[in-house]
Amino acid sequence: MTNAGAPDDAVEPSGAPPRRWVPRHVLVTRSAALLPHGAQMLARCEAAGVRDVAVLAGDRLPSLRGSEREVYARAKQTLAVVVAPPSALRPQPIPPSADWRLDLAKGCPAHCQYCYLAGSLSGPPITRAYANLDDVLAPIPGHAGRGSVTTGDARRGREGTTFELSCYTDPLGLEAVTGSLSTAVARVGRGEFGDGVGLRFTTKFDDVAPLVGLPHGGRTRVRMSVNSAAVAQRFEGGTATVAARLAALRALAADGYPVGLTVAPVMPLPGWREEYAALLRDAAAALAGIPAPDLTVELITHRFTDASRAVLLGWYPRTRLDLDESARTVKRTKFGGAKYVYPAPLMRELRGWFERELAATLPGARLLYWT
Repeated sequence: MTNAGAPDDAVEPSGAPPRRWVPRHVLVTRSAALLPHGAQMLARCEAAGVRDVAVLAGDRLPSLRGSEREVYARAKQTLAVVVAPPSALRPQPIPPSADWRLDLAKGCPAHCQYCYLAGSLSGPPITRAYANLDDVLAPIPGHAGRGSVTTGDARRGREGTTFELSCYTDPLGLEAVTGSLSTAVARVGRGEFGDGVGLRFTTKFDDVAPLVGLPHGGRTRVRMSVNSAAVAQRFEGGTATVAARLAALRALAADGYPVGLTVAPVMPLPGWREEYAALLRDAAAALAGIPAPDLTVELITHRFTDASRAVLLGWYPRTRLDLDESARTVKRTKFGGAKYVYPAPLMRELRGWFERELAATLPGARLLYWT
């Protein structure tokens, strides 16, 4: 059940406005403009005050020109409303988070200097929002009861077959100009796709007002991506503060949503024990007074690849992010690639510390996985 009476100050702490992304440039392909949801996104952008809106004559996006930094800056200020291609409409397994991945969009407006999308998406980081939302959601019934993460799992099976919405984007960060997330949450919450399915997404934004009061039916788990003060302040540009994210988490929990913390990427910077301990205490304080919140925790350590490092150094040439492979261990992926992770002794130390601190500080939380 939802609680539409969640206090306003839980959504916007201390009267501060929530962090909203409004693009400077909007490109709408011809096919996207013809779809009802595409037209709604176009109207949202215009209502948000975007002046540079172009409805294209065709379905190909124009190339961006300039230096790598200039192209990056322009791309990060651009929203493209497009039609998802057939390849994006086939759910893919996404362990350990969920059974399947669904993409409402691809690309993110934030400026996180460790961005894992850097090695996953090709070309300039334009955010592409999908206008054919009905097609994106259509595979859900056909995948219900199938999957290897939550479906049939003794610990997580009560969530049903789960669909991750934030693999390639931050859907809440786009919500003001797309409306896609609230539409998906409400449709799944009303049971349009059956009772045994659920949505999940993680976010670094705090504008949860569009979600509070929706008929979510407890079928969407919202996780706030949080980190230590040093990581958040140094590497997470263009996002809501961690304090604002935790206040938003409280508003969602008060409204009956299952909620979670995604502590990612865990980085053992100087003073990491004290800072992560403070983070967990802040999370506990944010949820104080909420009766038995359904809270999960996911712990993801920092890692990078040769490809992502090259892209990130092009985007953020002055970054202080540790990208020294000599201090890491090489881990092979199932596709034969290599990623650089922390050495095994440090990983054991980090994991043991977090498990102890979580048990002491957030004893009601369920740790879903460590990676």
